[in-house]
Amino acid sequence: MDQLEAKFSRLGVDNAPGQEVTQAEEELQLVGEKILGKPVDFSHGDVDAFEPTPESLDAFIRGVYSGGEQAYTEYKGRTDIREALAEKLSAFTDTQISADTQLIITPGTQGALFLVMGSLVGRGDKVAIVEPDYFANRKLTQFFDGEMIPVELNYLESDKRAGLDLNRLEDAFKDGVKVFLFSNPNNPTGVVYSPDEVRSIAFLAQKYGVSLIVDQLNSRQIFDGRAYTHLCAQEIRPETLITIIGPSKTESLSGYRLGVAFGSKDIIKRMEKLQAIVSLRAGGYSQAVLKSWFNEPEGWIEERTKAHERIRDDLLALLRGVEGVKVRKAEAGSYLFIKTPELTVTMGKFVKILRILASVTVTPGTEFGPKFTDSFRINFSQDHHFAVEAVERTIQIIERYRK
Repeated sequence: MDQLEAKFSRLGVDNAPGQEVTQAEEELQLVGEKILGKPVDFSHGDVDAFEPTPESLDAFIRGVYSGGEQAYTEYKGRTDIREALAEKLSAFTDTQISADTQLIITPGTQGALFLVMGSLVGRGDKVAIVEPDYFANRKLTQFFDGEMIPVELNYLESDKRAGLDLNRLEDAFKDGVKVFLFSNPNNPTGVVYSPDEVRSIAFLAQKYGVSLIVDQLNSRQIFDGRAYTHLCAQEIRPETLITIIGPSKTESLSGYRLGVAFGSKDIIKRMEKLQAIVSLRAGGYSQAVLKSWFNEPEGWIEERTKAHERIRDDLLALLRGVEGVKVRKAEAGSYLFIKTPELTVTMGKFVKILRILASVTVTPGTEFGPKFTDSFRINFSQDHHFAVEAVERTIQIIERYRK
């Protein structure tokens, strides 16, 4: 196998959210009859259950009717939209963002992640990643020929902090890590980094000259009145910092493929140059939808957050009633990362069996780190009633395959 073939062989997508239908058929040990119920796909949120931001479609249509001036924007995004975003995001994060030099609109936050990793990671560069964390962090490090340095998130040990091993992080920084990449709130666990953890990350990165990439995709939907600390607002932090955010999850606008990155002028400039040869720009008409972002009706975000809290609480009550199941209460976003008791089948087979016998789709834990062979993630941004029923069916399948 040559180097290029080996590189792409590591980028498997069969277990990625939405890709389950591409999995090859295999012989499975099916125990018991199929449990009837409405199919629920927990691999991603249900935009029919939680409708997109009000005015988003109207903004898109206005963009289409505006023609070429909206279709063919600057590579980093249309000027007036970037200016409005810089103002909104400066207020949201309590920092100052220049629309001209410190912000770029990208094809989704995934696009932003690709561009910033391509701008910072070269062959052999050490990249610290959290385990568990978003699956693309690991795969992009591999794609750009970086060396992964895992840092454990002990998310089940306490509910007072996310649980990042800061001693291990500092050791990694001392050993030459160039980039530290993490999501806050964490995907897949839904935990939020404490103020002390955020300050420590910023301080250590500045001390050792480490570039930071912070994925804040779910930072608008914080539960139970919990405080959220923006790393970009810290007084002591590295200059080489990029924050990624977008309207795909909390606002159900994933279909428009929109993301925003802001921070270091030099890195943003690199990202613009890379975007010019990858996608040219985020879809011009889609960019118009960003005019509705942070302009929701009063109370819209708050009510949406409360609705997700209610779903979370009902699912937690069910899951925590099962012997051997461990799950931390999500503090933000819409994810639960569920550790199962020992099963008679591998997690890879279990998620396929669950889809066949219970019409429930989940994402195996190994997408978020190789050691999570006993866990799976669900996105509970679903119809409340059907989500509860789907978890009840999931529990029945767990019991059928309990060792």
